[in-house]
Amino acid sequence: MEIVHLLRAVAVDLGRLSTRFAQRNGMHPTDVRALIALMDAARADEETTAGHLGTALGLNSAGTTALVDRLERAGHVRRVRGARDRRKVTIEVDERAVALGCSYFGPLIDRAVDLLRGYDERELAAVRGFLTGMRKAAV
Repeated sequence: MEIVHLLRAVAVDLGRLSTRFAQRNGMHPTDVRALIALMDAARADEETTAGHLGTALGLNSAGTTALVDRLERAGHVRRVRGARDRRKVTIEVDERAVALGCSYFGPLIDRAVDLLRGYDERELAAVRGFLTGMRKAAV
């Protein structure tokens, strides 16, 4: 149970950090979750429509439209025609939003990477397996 409690504490700490970032930048916590989902999709070379984003965040159509409109007005995202299917409108994160996130979360990411460098491949596989399993368990 100690590890489960530590994981909960990390989740709470990361949530608090994300909330502070949102507040300091005039955003709603859902805005931050949306930007993360969009950046994760871009890293996986996946185009994201508003519908896909809404599903990922558990929002209805009206809530998703309001979210994307708000992020677009703030300059964090843009609507573009899909590269694979020009009939689709996809949502992309603006480079300025990425830079904003990196300026705030970058030091934490650097510390995490430094920490992980202290683990061997077997230990990294165990950590990866545990976190992957927890993500599945949390759905």
